[in-house]
Amino acid sequence: MADTIRTCRICLESPRKLPLPHAPRPILRLSNKARLVIASQAPGIRAHVSGTPFDDPSGERLRAWMGIGPDLFYDETRVSIVPMGFCFPGHDGNKGDLPPRVECRVAWHDAVFARMPQVETILVIGLYALRYHLARLHPDIASSLGLTEQVKAWRSLFERPGLPRLIALPHPSWRNSGWLKRHPWFEAEVLPAVRAEVARLVGTDAVG
Repeated sequence: MADTIRTCRICLESPRKLPLPHAPRPILRLSNKARLVIASQAPGIRAHVSGTPFDDPSGERLRAWMGIGPDLFYDETRVSIVPMGFCFPGHDGNKGDLPPRVECRVAWHDAVFARMPQVETILVIGLYALRYHLARLHPDIASSLGLTEQVKAWRSLFERPGLPRLIALPHPSWRNSGWLKRHPWFEAEVLPAVRAEVARLVGTDAVG
């Protein structure tokens, strides 16, 4: 299915609003073996150029959070990467990334996850991904809660019956360094649980 998605041109040829401002380059990693999924927002400009997800400082921080290096992170048999928008969405007027394109979710996401019943845990990065996966797996949970509240309540979400488990994370962008300083409980309480779950599912080549 990944090869089919990589040929997608919906955002350019039949967009819901404005077309994608550049040629599509869907970036994802799928496997029917990986028990861990990173459900992110959308590729950034560096990933768009390289074709490799999280090929930037955000990826370095995310791998540090997970306690693994690039070899395991990019092993598709261990980790699937499924952003809410498969293509870089472009920049807004302030040079920030635009939100993920909705066309990807509508066209692909339900089918993608239906084909991965082996998934045990999803690291959910950012509100767009969190709202989708809550609606899909736990529609009884109020999606109106902010990301900080959901991250802080990680245990109640992670320990809910059934699979896959969800762990909500903030975006690992360096723009969120202030958030991390204001919420030291994230590093003290959430990251050890994240690393333990990652180690359980994929093994570890510990990076500290």
